[in-house]
Amino acid sequence: MPDPADNQPLVIDAQGLGRRFGDLVAVRDVSFQVRRSAIFGLLGPNGSGKSTIIRMLLGILPASEGTAAVLGRDVGLEAEQIKRRVGYMSQAFSLYADLTVRENIEFYGRVYGLTPERIRERLTELLELTGIGDRVDQLAGTLSGGWKQRLALACALVHEPELLFLDEPTAGIDPVARRQLWDLLYELSAQGVTLFVTTHYMDEAERCTSVGYIYLSRLLVLGKPDELKQLPEVTPDDARRYELRAEHPARLMSRLREQEGVRDATIFGEAIHLLVDQDRGPEELLEPLGVDPSKVEVREIAPSLEDVFVTLTQRADNDSLPDQLTEAPSPAEEESLEPTPPPPTPTNGEGVSKRVASPLHGLWAVLVKEFAHIRRQPSTIFFMLVVPVMQTIIFGYAINTQIENIPLVVHDLDGRAASRELVARMVNTRRFRLVRKVTGDDEFYQALRAGVAQAGLIIPPDYSDRLIRGEQAAVQVLIDGSDSQIATTARSTAQLLGLDMSINLARGRGEALGVAPSRDPTGQGALPIDVRTRLLYNPDLESAYFFVPGLVGIILQLVTLFLTSFAVVRERELGTLEQLFVTPVSRAGLLLGKLTPYAVVGLFETLLVLVVMIYVFGVPIRGDAVLLVALAMLFMVTSLGLGLLVSTIARTQVEAVQFAFVVMLPSVLLSGFVFPRSEMPLPIYGLSFLIPVTYFIEILRGVILRGAGLLDLIPSVTGLVLCCVVVLSVSIGRFRKQIE
Repeated sequence: MPDPADNQPLVIDAQGLGRRFGDLVAVRDVSFQVRRSAIFGLLGPNGSGKSTIIRMLLGILPASEGTAAVLGRDVGLEAEQIKRRVGYMSQAFSLYADLTVRENIEFYGRVYGLTPERIRERLTELLELTGIGDRVDQLAGTLSGGWKQRLALACALVHEPELLFLDEPTAGIDPVARRQLWDLLYELSAQGVTLFVTTHYMDEAERCTSVGYIYLSRLLVLGKPDELKQLPEVTPDDARRYELRAEHPARLMSRLREQEGVRDATIFGEAIHLLVDQDRGPEELLEPLGVDPSKVEVREIAPSLEDVFVTLTQRADNDSLPDQLTEAPSPAEEESLEPTPPPPTPTNGEGVSKRVASPLHGLWAVLVKEFAHIRRQPSTIFFMLVVPVMQTIIFGYAINTQIENIPLVVHDLDGRAASRELVARMVNTRRFRLVRKVTGDDEFYQALRAGVAQAGLIIPPDYSDRLIRGEQAAVQVLIDGSDSQIATTARSTAQLLGLDMSINLARGRGEALGVAPSRDPTGQGALPIDVRTRLLYNPDLESAYFFVPGLVGIILQLVTLFLTSFAVVRERELGTLEQLFVTPVSRAGLLLGKLTPYAVVGLFETLLVLVVMIYVFGVPIRGDAVLLVALAMLFMVTSLGLGLLVSTIARTQVEAVQFAFVVMLPSVLLSGFVFPRSEMPLPIYGLSFLIPVTYFIEILRGVILRGAGLLDLIPSVTGLVLCCVVVLSVSIGRFRKQIE
């Protein structure tokens, strides 16, 4: 008589599914169908591919071959539409341990787009269904195993799915909790929910309407439990199954296995299950063993599902063995195979092994283990080998504390040979590098304010005339004091240059005329050239003015980078990220939801550091504070993107620390925070333009110290925007709602 359930529509249709991880074949050519309201059980030992099949059906793990349709939709093309109609309960507890029962259920209700009113209704219904109402305000991490599974089931059911995937839902919980959970599953099945359950418990397989058994990545058998028990491979026509109860069944079993006609003997509780030839009765088997028949209870039994799966497993193992291993040795060969006696063990008088414990006992074992760990952790090898090379290059080659090539802007109002000679002499010192000649005061001060130049030379229009008349000619050198190292070098170089030129002029004139080479306005003898230096923005050359603004950028990147990468990687380690992957939450929604809280924290951190800078270190903000905060938010988005990028590379929190350190090292040393970028070799100087904090430090010092406006900061803002776009594009492009 046909089963009415066979007329139900298909919910799952898998054809030739396969999945490879490199050379490892996790699932090979698996095909099956599941109909509505069924309880389909997928059985198999750990590592057989059960979880991999579920992940492929959910669309979070792409199939290497084959196709699958769930609820009438193609898994490869319409995974996001499928996720709105299915629920998933992972093998390990993957909800948020630091949220309460209520908060977890409400969170998943919001993820599935339920209204607040509907969330409250479903919360009440699920608490009643799962019986977890008295623990509604308890942290999920403090629940026992059975209650955690009830909570996981409630979260999987919050959106009333049509299909529920349960990956070993009863693993690790007590028998009472297992029975109660299955009672809940039966109730759901009666309500029309289709259940896909993986397990390795035989008693749970008996509860399913249909089962499939997967072993060594292959689906060995598929059907209803009663049908599988009738398979001819399980109990051949020329064999029978018996259950034998006797004293000391373990001892008796080993002797029974040696009897002729016994095909299989297995302990089943306190009894022995036998598969024997049809022409061999139990009495014939027991007689050679000298067992009293009155003390043995024997009855013929039907095969259990365990017998089915054990038989199929043994058959699969034999089929997978090489031919030479399936052949038994001949009697002559057996006689020639004499066991080799073990070497004698030195003993003391009492027969106990006599060994003296060494202080270094176990050293070799631990060494081998640790080297194995290192060999199998590519991130550790990279950290150990690449980072030291990077540090050596940066410290030994890229960092140069000798200040040269200070950008110089010149406003020459004289324009004659003497003024041109002064400019040439300043450039020839190699301490200055001429970057611009200007013709107006506004252009001159804008170059300093925008950071284009860090020193400016103003030559008055009567410079040459005064030198000719023997009068003292004054020139002014304006120096950006925001970098105390550069400012000190520029000031001393300008003063020494003026002194050197004055001495040369004085010597020539004194020898020719025998008089003072020049006189000051009061008529007193003086040096011909008076170089008057003035420090802008930081007249006292306080180091706080240089370091603290840059420190704001470094701290902001440090916090956002580490927090973001840790948050994502930690969820991946705990399994909560995989649980989110099977929900309909969009990739943008997931990323923005993860990153926005840290953006708020970063904004608060920025304001806090700025307050400390102003009131503790006394560094005022000369420019527009609103502009500064807006550009800080732009940089913070870039840093969050870097953290997200690290999280797509790292698989553990230890790896996240290592990769974050690799990002921070050049950010601190090559961004101009400590060492001037202008002194770096050209290749590394070019590399510094790829570091986002390079531009942000220029913005910070420009706004805070020089009072620069947006027009003055266009080059730095443009660079930061480009970095932000590239980092976010790469990070979001690498982030997938799939398991890699």
